[in-house]
Amino acid sequence: MTGKVFLSAKRWPISLALITAMGLAACDENGEFAFPTSEGAETQAPVPANAPNQRVQSSDIERPDIFEVTDRGLWDGRPSLGGVWVAHPDVQDPDRVVIRNTENGRSIVGALFRRERENPGPLLQVSSDAAEELGILAGSPTELNVIVLRREETVITTDPANAENPVVASLEAPVTIEAEPLDPVEASETDGAATAAAATAVVLPPALEAATAAAEQAAAATASATQTATETAAAAVTADGEDDAAEGAETIDVSAVLAAPAPEPVVPTEPLPQGSTAQIGVFSVEANAGGAAQTIIASGIQAAVLPEELGGRTVWRVIAGPLTDTGQIAQLKQLGFVDAFVIEDEADEE
Repeated sequence: MTGKVFLSAKRWPISLALITAMGLAACDENGEFAFPTSEGAETQAPVPANAPNQRVQSSDIERPDIFEVTDRGLWDGRPSLGGVWVAHPDVQDPDRVVIRNTENGRSIVGALFRRERENPGPLLQVSSDAAEELGILAGSPTELNVIVLRREETVITTDPANAENPVVASLEAPVTIEAEPLDPVEASETDGAATAAAATAVVLPPALEAATAAAEQAAAATASATQTATETAAAAVTADGEDDAAEGAETIDVSAVLAAPAPEPVVPTEPLPQGSTAQIGVFSVEANAGGAAQTIIASGIQAAVLPEELGGRTVWRVIAGPLTDTGQIAQLKQLGFVDAFVIEDEADEE
């Protein structure tokens, strides 16, 4: 008994699959059961998308037989989601509708949803976007007409013989131009330039032509006078040069003047307090400090090297002076000691 039950349970999926296949075979393309037709019955083939001389036009058709209602609609004043829509308690499934405001004639296409009947107020409830498009004020009931839309496709057949070409129709009627033969002209190389000049000649009005001629004459007279004055001046310069050469004027040698160095700018000096000295620098090598002091002494300024203890090691400080004015400070900087600065009362240290 256990073996028979096992075999029966194993066959259930196969039987269910066969029943489902038979049911699907009996359905037509719309999902409804269809009865078989005779082989000789004529069927209308769908129009292919690229059928010649045919085009498919889609349009929205109002279907009041499916759903239509004219009643008061209300927007509660709160912003809503979902775009343009209207809700009614008699709706079973969402649909696409046209919503009209019968009071101002404005309309909009939107969605239709189901509304709970228990909610207070008018039966039609609209979204904030729909209220804005239809001109409905918040909390103000307005009479609306709602009709379901269905999109239908219509096949339009055109006759190619009578079809009007929009490109050809947009063109204007051709203009007839009469052709006239030109007189033969014998061209030669000698009068080729004259022919080109005549072809480019411009005919001017008499007044403008007279003004142009006067301007050309004035320009020619000015050019002639300028040339004459230039020649006269050149002749006078040449004559003066010949006279100077004849007189045997002495030649001045300016090479010595050009070779002389330019004078140095004079820097104003100020007196320094009595006994003022200048610190040249602090050196870690005694020989370098001595060399700096010798350079300063050679320039005519007294200098001294003072050893000092700094940070646990010996350094040598170079002092120049005593100094009398700021000109000696400038002299020290010209020697290369650009960091030199004035200190006072160094004479006592010496």
